[in-house]
Amino acid sequence: MAWSLVGNFFENCSCDAVCPCTWSNGARPATHDYCRFAMAFQIEQGDIEGVDLSGRTFVLAAETPPSMLEGNWKVGVFVDDGTTDEQMGALGRVLQGQLGGPFAALSGLIGEFLGMQREVIRIASTDAGHHVTVGDVVDYDGTPQVTPGGDAVQLTNVVIHPAGPTLGLAPVDRADNSPFGFRWSGGGLSGFANRFSWAA
Repeated sequence: MAWSLVGNFFENCSCDAVCPCTWSNGARPATHDYCRFAMAFQIEQGDIEGVDLSGRTFVLAAETPPSMLEGNWKVGVFVDDGTTDEQMGALGRVLQGQLGGPFAALSGLIGEFLGMQREVIRIASTDAGHHVTVGDVVDYDGTPQVTPGGDAVQLTNVVIHPAGPTLGLAPVDRADNSPFGFRWSGGGLSGFANRFSWAA
């Protein structure tokens, strides 16, 4: 059965801005000896196999080797505390690549799936910036970059990223993160913010 999800995306990773794996489509390694990231997704409208996902929010967190295409990723998912068991199951099938779409191509890189759990997720977003929190384990602020004329500064043709192929630059001014035990913090870190649209 066909499915689709549309909404807003906000990312922070442990690399110095801008992370090399995005603009190189995985050819360049992370700026540290690992990559740790939290990708937050606000679903405005969505349906997976007849299950309505509109209004749900989830955060995908992972730790990978510096060269992400080597695989052996450790991945876990937080869903907002209003998510039902049915919604969680449907979303899990998409994120594990079982129903096609962008995560089908990435599923072979996952070495360990740490599961899904409910948590209080809050995303405050304006044109000036955004603030993402997941309980007491994810907390970061990002600022979208714009030209003097007010247009978004973007990376294009980023084909390996699930929220691509166009990513809006939004470096993270402050981060204090430890989702699933993956610890990173600081400022001047890589970040993105843009719309996403998936379907299969």
